[in-house]
Order: sequence, then C-alpha cells, then structure tokens
Amino acid sequence: QVQLVESGGGLVQAGGSLRLSCTASGGTFSNYGMGWFRQAPGREREFVAGISRGGGRTNYADSVKGRFTISRDNAKNTVYLQMNSLKPEDTAVYYCAASSRILSVTKGDYGYWGQGTQVTVSS
Repeated sequence: QVQLVESGGGLVQAGGSLRLSCTASGGTFSNYGMGWFRQAPGREREFVAGISRGGGRTNYADSVKGRFTISRDNAKNTVYLQMNSLKPEDTAVYYCAASSRILSVTKGDYGYWGQGTQVTVSS
C-alpha cells in the first residue's frame, strides 16, 4: 500500500512559480510511474504530467507544456512538479498519483492518490 503526501501549494500571482512535492511511503517508489493531476471547481480531474519509473521519460498536457516540469528523486521517494509562468486558469487542487503503468494520462490507471494541495493563481 502506497501513501502519497503532497506539499508546496499556495497562493501566487500570475507569472509566478511554485514547486509541488509528493513524497511516497509504504511501497517501492521506483516501481511506479508517477503522475500529477489537477481538479478545478466544477470540472473533471485532468492529467497534467507523468514520469516513468526511472525518470527518463515524461509527458505533459498541452496546456502546461513548456511551463511545467515533472521530475523525481527515487532516493528520496519524491516526485516534483515545477510550475513556472503560472496563469489564473492553473488554479486547482493538484494531486499526485502512482500507477503500475507509465506515462498514462488516464486517471483510472492510477491506483494510489494523495490528498491534494491547493494552488491558487491570482490575476
């Protein structure tokens, strides 16, 4: 059983940056593909970014490509999401998730989820 805990959310002005972290426990972190998803009020949870088990491959939603970077440190059981050039439309609760598949954009492929961290971008 994998437990995931996100941190690093907060309030930031448009154009600013935040780095989210997600630390895993209770499993072998390097066995899992990791993903970040987000959910804005009244909207479906959507894929943001994914990373392979070793960190060598990544994929991104078109809406964040070039602005967000996902990375992982398997020695620290942690996955990161560096978010730059933030926009008000990036406001959402951000979730990290673990999957036995890699680079999946489908939330149903992720069996473990964190509790989420709020990101609010003011205009």
